[in-house]
Amino acid sequence: MSKILVLTLALGITLGASPSCFSQSYGPVEVITPAEKNSLWINPGLYSYHFDQGRGFNSVNYGLGLEYQFSTVASITVGTYRNSYYQTSNYVGAYWMPLAVGPFHVGMVAGGFNGYPNTQNGGWFPAILPVISLEGERVGLNLIVIPSIADRVAGSLSFQLKIKAFD
Repeated sequence: MSKILVLTLALGITLGASPSCFSQSYGPVEVITPAEKNSLWINPGLYSYHFDQGRGFNSVNYGLGLEYQFSTVASITVGTYRNSYYQTSNYVGAYWMPLAVGPFHVGMVAGGFNGYPNTQNGGWFPAILPVISLEGERVGLNLIVIPSIADRVAGSLSFQLKIKAFD
């Protein structure tokens, strides 16, 4: 847990720095130039690989979500899914993906979630999560790191398949 927290904080501090702190390319890492975009992706939920495999968590998190990319570095997202505790969860958020490492975009998603019985009694709570995204012409994948929060959130690596509806 502490390693994930440290990595998340380091990523957040790095990504929160002014773009002038970076060159356009630093070895294999490139800063993506913001430009207008107009794409809609649809996703059928998530598959979660839980860090604690012995607790019987739901790993197949079916649902429906939308991700609207209005920029090469930013998008908004909304959706619903069946969470790790077999409860319905909803989310709303914004992605900020300013870095590229080869074909992978790296950044974070910040937003609100609900439906976790031990967090805010199932009500809404904020979260900022690191994300790595890979997008093809019509199919993409978001890898979201969800840290464990004892007795509140089951930590996982969550894989979100997405299908482009239009570009």
